[in-house]
Amino acid sequence: MIKTVPETDEIALIIGASSKIAQAIIGQVSQREGKHVIAVSRSVEAAISAANVTWLPCDYSEQGIAEVCQHLAPVVQKLTRVVICNGMLHSDTTFPEKQLREFDREKWLESMETNALLPMLWVQAIAQILDVHQRNQIVVFSARVGSITDNRLGGWYSYRASKAALNMLIKTASIEMKRTHPNVSLLLFHPGTTDTPMSKPFQQRVPKGKLFSADFVARQLLDLLDRRTEPMPLEFLDWAGETIEF
Repeated sequence: MIKTVPETDEIALIIGASSKIAQAIIGQVSQREGKHVIAVSRSVEAAISAANVTWLPCDYSEQGIAEVCQHLAPVVQKLTRVVICNGMLHSDTTFPEKQLREFDREKWLESMETNALLPMLWVQAIAQILDVHQRNQIVVFSARVGSITDNRLGGWYSYRASKAALNMLIKTASIEMKRTHPNVSLLLFHPGTTDTPMSKPFQQRVPKGKLFSADFVARQLLDLLDRRTEPMPLEFLDWAGETIEF
């Protein structure tokens, strides 16, 4: 159950909260900004523990997402920010395909499920519980490699395609929500190459100064959101606030 939230508190909802970047966001929002955080992840083991942080476990099934939203319903009017951090580049059985001959049905389906379908299900569910006049910022983690225009190197077929699909889904949702939820701002965010387990196999290729800490990325995102004080059209931005072409 969600703890009692003081009347004056705003709530930030962090989904996919076990990732290193999500953990950094939770720490900065709860400790530095003093806001209440509701964190959603498959497991709450070794999670940040603080009076203003509530953890909700979720298996990310449609039923699990619906149950989380039921818990949110009593405090949804205080919800001002949603950050959806779910994503997967590789796993124990899946690695980005460098060549066409490596393209594989299972890799494709796993990438699409995690990187495109799951974030979209969260956006759908959150939109259904928000008041139509409620102001909110919804951030969905994407990636520069999901840009069709920016694809100059090729490779990484499933990951690229899943992020491109995510971008199209969020773009389409933003058009509808401009009518149904005019005070909600949607943002696709590319965090850059961050020192996390996701990027570990590829860090040796990262130029000097371009491998970021999770705390740095979290601060960049929060500063970016702080500058977006009014409802805005969908943007696809990187960690520096620069626009990425779809």
